[in-house]
Amino acid sequence: MNLLKDKKFLIFLLKFLAIFAICYVGTLLVIGLAAPGGSYIAFVDHYLDYVSGIKNTLIFGTRGLLALFNIDTYTAPGFVVRIVNGTGVFIAYDCVGYGVMSFWAAYVLSAQGTFLKKTIWVMFGFVILWIINVIRISLLLVAYNRHWEMPGKYPNDINNIRFNLTGEFYQSFTPLFQG
Repeated sequence: MNLLKDKKFLIFLLKFLAIFAICYVGTLLVIGLAAPGGSYIAFVDHYLDYVSGIKNTLIFGTRGLLALFNIDTYTAPGFVVRIVNGTGVFIAYDCVGYGVMSFWAAYVLSAQGTFLKKTIWVMFGFVILWIINVIRISLLLVAYNRHWEMPGKYPNDINNIRFNLTGEFYQSFTPLFQG
């Protein structure tokens, strides 16, 4: 079967690419306009900078998770979470996972289903991705402080695992999403 002749697939693909581009490039635009210097716009920084908000929730979640294991942490300026008397992790823009979230939103919103079910799946996916991200950052922080060897070449290699797990979860529950 030739996918390029399948109208449903082509419509899905075009919607997916458009939504992904809007989400991904829109986030890059917000990051660029909210960062001091260059093309800084105060309005975007003060009212539309949701990426910094996500970074703050990741720090809060990481601190909360590590507190459950009696690991004392604190927040340092510039989106850094540190273990007391230890090293810290800088939560960079790439750590937020906006690429994975853009892909997830585009995938779900391009599929068939009601607006309500799509909204629930997008939000549910974001929550799952956030939880996995908090676990990832917590493990990185503990690993750096205990000098553990890291899996993969880069700390963000774990993002691939994170997205694959979320994708598998979605595939398992696709029948609930349809209709």
